[in-house]
Amino acid sequence: MTILTFLRDNARWLSAGMLLTFLSSFGQTYFISIFAGEIREVFQISHGQWGGIYAVGTSASAAVMVWAGGLTDHFRVRSLGVVFLVMLAGACLSMALNPVWWLLPVIIFCLRFTGQGMTTHIALVAMSRWFIATRGKALSIASLGFALGQAVLPLVFVGLMVIYDWRLLWGVAALLTVCGVPLLLMLLRTERTPHSLARSDQSLGMQALHWTRNQTFRHPLFWFMVPALLGPGAFNTAFFFHQVHFAETKQMTHVELVTMFPFYIMVGIVSMVLSGWAVDKVGTARLIPWFQLPMVAAFIIFAYADNYSTILLGFFFLAVTTGANSILPNSFWAEFFGTRHLGSIKAMAAAVMVLGSAIGPGITGVGIDLGIGIELQYLWVAAFFVFTTFMMWVGVAQFRSDLDTEYVV
Repeated sequence: MTILTFLRDNARWLSAGMLLTFLSSFGQTYFISIFAGEIREVFQISHGQWGGIYAVGTSASAAVMVWAGGLTDHFRVRSLGVVFLVMLAGACLSMALNPVWWLLPVIIFCLRFTGQGMTTHIALVAMSRWFIATRGKALSIASLGFALGQAVLPLVFVGLMVIYDWRLLWGVAALLTVCGVPLLLMLLRTERTPHSLARSDQSLGMQALHWTRNQTFRHPLFWFMVPALLGPGAFNTAFFFHQVHFAETKQMTHVELVTMFPFYIMVGIVSMVLSGWAVDKVGTARLIPWFQLPMVAAFIIFAYADNYSTILLGFFFLAVTTGANSILPNSFWAEFFGTRHLGSIKAMAAAVMVLGSAIGPGITGVGIDLGIGIELQYLWVAAFFVFTTFMMWVGVAQFRSDLDTEYVV
């Protein structure tokens, strides 16, 4: 099947995945963080306090994700998608209208749970379940919504903040999310996999089994993967969460830093597409142990960079892993543990990732308040990604022989 034929035959379902991943942007750190300066100023909170609030709200969303993610094993995408888009719009409106600091943890919880958590989860589980031989392609195309959101929304909204009040812009985010509801319903008038056929149209995992969430949780491979699940969520999130502080440290304006985002997104898109192609060709097992190594280079460069071009090089390496991270972990769960209980399994993995996105900003924010420079912290982050790579290599090497998969090309 050529790529054009694949796109033509599956445009409706791939577009639904892209729509959900794009709208998840309003609950993602790269969007929320552009308002960090205004939020801290209005509510008179420090870097550490803002990081703590973010950590509490995000940690709570991770806990709820363990349960809520399993809903994708029982309900249609069109039903769940609509519910969580409406909830995400409500969360955006709450941020626009919030008058007091002590409601911030609740609002962050709602944004992270509905946006980063469930809207993303619904889209990626659907792609992993609906497509088997072309799973990599489907995930890479649906994940273009992330790239589009990250490329366009920060630049547009940072520019609009020069003219409009930041609260009004959260109202705009709520309106855009609501507009996605009828579009999703139109795209998914017919779902790719009818519910009645869901049990027969599945791919098997290790030892030719459909692994349950409890079995996956008890398997050693899950625990070998935990540091790698935490890493990008924690420190990619921390980087964008503290982007205003990072720009100040490097003696550049926030707008100058944001102008690098389109380059970062372009490289991420290329990495994402190539990762999807590689997954379909050679399988996840050969690729996943190594995909976080570019993060090592990225954070070392961010620690020492002293000019625009060098920071741009750091964004290049960051984007390589970010693009691959949209594909490889999602394909990993389907490939190693099967798709029958994929929603519940991936919900558990997503909860770990979301927990990481809570820990990262919290730790780095406290570090900043304690006088530990962000540049020194980034050297420690680079060392952490060396550790995650080692853990993935050991885990996958030990259990790869349990796979019994032939890759269709």
